Amino acid sequence: MEISVQGRPSIQAARQDFPILDQEIGGHPVTFLDSASSAQKPRQVMQAVRSFEETSYANIHRGLYWLSEEATRLYEEARETVAGFLGVEDVPTLLFTRGTTESLNLLAYTWGERNLGEGDEIALPVMEHHSNLVPWQQLAFRKGARLRWIEINPDGTLDQDSLAAALDRRPKLFTFTWVSNVFGTINPVRELADRAHAAGATVILDGAQGVPHLPTRVEDLGVDFLAFSGHKMLAPTGIGVLWGRRELLETMPPFHYGGSMISTVRRDRSSWDVLPNRFEAGTPNISGAIGLAAACRYLDALGMEAVRDHDQDLLAYAFEQLASLEGLEVFGPEDLAGRSCVVSFRFRNIHPHDLATLLAREGVCVRAGHHCCQPLMREIGMMGTTRASFYVYNNREDVDRLVQALDKAGRLFSGVKCKP
Repeated sequence: MEISVQGRPSIQAARQDFPILDQEIGGHPVTFLDSASSAQKPRQVMQAVRSFEETSYANIHRGLYWLSEEATRLYEEARETVAGFLGVEDVPTLLFTRGTTESLNLLAYTWGERNLGEGDEIALPVMEHHSNLVPWQQLAFRKGARLRWIEINPDGTLDQDSLAAALDRRPKLFTFTWVSNVFGTINPVRELADRAHAAGATVILDGAQGVPHLPTRVEDLGVDFLAFSGHKMLAPTGIGVLWGRRELLETMPPFHYGGSMISTVRRDRSSWDVLPNRFEAGTPNISGAIGLAAACRYLDALGMEAVRDHDQDLLAYAFEQLASLEGLEVFGPEDLAGRSCVVSFRFRNIHPHDLATLLAREGVCVRAGHHCCQPLMREIGMMGTTRASFYVYNNREDVDRLVQALDKAGRLFSGVKCKP
């Protein structure tokens, strides 16, 4: 099936574009429920990368021969495509990185080093992924700054009193996730950004779980920086995006030094190129950028509103079916309108790793552990959870296989005493 904007297909037909799902594991069909970790790729993305590497591959921005000029054109067109997907009009403010982790480290080492000092506060929720926690923790150690934690409610939403108290202290930085990779909580980005700006904070948004699933227009979000990864939205690994407001990016020094990011180099000094080159040192992931652009075209063709509706349908069905399993506790908001398609749960005190291993024997691929959120796990008194996450290629049959595999695991563990 060829996905195109003109021939906008039903999202239910998208599954056939993912050849990896045609396989069997141990005699069972592949039931891939770990997209919050890394999503599968459709043929259209793989074909775009393959076509570039087979017909147009060369290094960019340097060569005066056709292959290099064509590679440069495709790379910069990829930037324009991704910018269009996000509603970014100032295209050079969209930087290609290796992913969300590198984007947030870039900000910590460039914006953070210049703007945070002794006694300054960084406000962030306890639900943050380590990628949006450890860089700020280490920056605080270096600069004498302080982390100001925003606590959560039992349902996985932000505690409003804790939020208000943190903002009342007028932090220099407020950084938070759009969607929790554990609870699926969708944070109200524009509301939080406006409140943080009113308190004088710069606002950074971790969009790793949000951009792949929710319609995104950066100006509507109201944040100062947005980071996300390609591999969670049908693109290859090793490619991601950092978008920032021009007036902020132009005050920041480079993150990496070397080729491509310079204007002039002398024996005793160097000067830096304009955006975006200043932040893209060395040979970039050209193939990854082209793959990310193809993924954006694919999702645009499906329609991000349709993606969100599909997620909601699967989430509602999953909650309904999982409720039939005695001893299963789902974490996160009960209001499905306020959560994305991530379902973390505890089942009869079976260790998450044991449970995931048993599900894998049935071809059901889920995640188990702390999900790079150790402070959050301590907060809810868990070593880890089992997590199922859905995307455009999943359907209700996948939910049914999950429930059947859980029921089988529960029967296998019946009579076994498990520590909580």
